[in-house]
Amino acid sequence: MKLPIQAEGVALYDEKGFLSINYHSFSESNNQTNGHSLEGDVITTHLIKDEPILDIPTAWLKLYLLSLRHFQPNQLNLDNIFSVLPNLAWTDKGPKRIEVLKSASDLNNYRVYSIDKFPPMTDYVVPEGVRIADCSRVRLGAYLGKGTTIMHEGFVNYNAGTEGPNMVEGRISAGVFVKKNSDLGGGSSTMGTLSGGNKEIITVGENCLLGANSGIGISLGDNCTVEAGLYVTAGTKITLLNENDKIVKALELNGKSNMLYFRDSVSGKVCAKNKEDEFKLNKALHENN
Repeated sequence: MKLPIQAEGVALYDEKGFLSINYHSFSESNNQTNGHSLEGDVITTHLIKDEPILDIPTAWLKLYLLSLRHFQPNQLNLDNIFSVLPNLAWTDKGPKRIEVLKSASDLNNYRVYSIDKFPPMTDYVVPEGVRIADCSRVRLGAYLGKGTTIMHEGFVNYNAGTEGPNMVEGRISAGVFVKKNSDLGGGSSTMGTLSGGNKEIITVGENCLLGANSGIGISLGDNCTVEAGLYVTAGTKITLLNENDKIVKALELNGKSNMLYFRDSVSGKVCAKNKEDEFKLNKALHENN
């Protein structure tokens, strides 16, 4: 799918504005400008130019387009989305304003899943061919490729995701894209573009393994492994064992393929060397998605 796009759906709103939008059909738009119209609860939104977000219907449309796999992470302009979307309580009775919950006499009759600007993805979009153990840990706007498994401790932010098939037991932060046949071990972490002013977009190549409780602040090429418990940031000093123990910053290895990153258990040095073997996912875990 490509721009211009017309989307139609059903909107839920109150006197303060939109609470949620359930888009159900998408087609080519004949409009000249971005905008939306509302008749009762039926909303039509036009996305003509990919500009910073100015309204809630456009924000929801872009999140839908990501979760429906029409666009991959970082292909749509999501600037301003945090200032546009309100913070809501996502409950078993739909989205509610925080102040409504505070004043509700029957508060105990609500089950609150999260208080956030983004709803759980599966409340609105369920991609084909995926398994998600805890749906509250995947935000709307996540991109999950076919064959992806998100385990109980796995988390996928909006504008982030997997090409599929993938195994995710760690955290995929905003802006991060993981290519096929890679595994993020339990408690592992990828540095996103939201915190600390980080502008570098992190990618994980094909056939990579992030060990349990490991993390990366650089991109990995294909067929890379990061040892369990090792966090490699851009400034980490790394000893290259295949290059006469040359010491470089990890940033110089950004995107390089066939690398093994580990900490020498005797000296404590962070080391890297070329890999000869290839990591492979357990096919049995993904064939039944």
